Amino acid sequence: MFDTMTMTKVVGAVCGSLLVFMLGGWAASALYVTGGGHGGEVTQAYTIDTGSDDADEVAEEGPTFEELYASADVGSGERVFAKCKACHRLDGSDGTGPHLNGIVDRAKASSDGFAYSDVLLAMKGDTWTPENLDAFLLNPKKYAPGTKMSFAGLPKPTDRVNLIAWLATQE
Repeated sequence: MFDTMTMTKVVGAVCGSLLVFMLGGWAASALYVTGGGHGGEVTQAYTIDTGSDDADEVAEEGPTFEELYASADVGSGERVFAKCKACHRLDGSDGTGPHLNGIVDRAKASSDGFAYSDVLLAMKGDTWTPENLDAFLLNPKKYAPGTKMSFAGLPKPTDRVNLIAWLATQE
């Protein structure tokens, strides 16, 4: 069963497979160089202007917060609130987050019994004006660094103003 010819074929097949594997690795490394590989200093031949420097100027050309808030859609705000329901309630009881009924123009960190983060406790003398809520809902971590709120924020200004307008109706 295992004669000399069979063993020779097995050893030849293993050596041939290793040779193909090594040649494949060599060919791949010749085609795909990682780590900069051309040996010299490489300079950019041209740059593509993406307009990222002008992004702030373009953002300011849109409607102001007051204009958006004046034309807010309360019905759409209720739909946006679906993103908040997991943590916030409107029945006066706190969940993972504090209750939000009456939040517009209410003092910050004013829900009794809720364990606010230190940064929001430091803002206790301020109120949740529509403008403050807009800034907070845009990026909670930037507005209040160290906040316990893990929500990333609402990037669309219309979503924010619609939500704030709807929350203003929830007493």
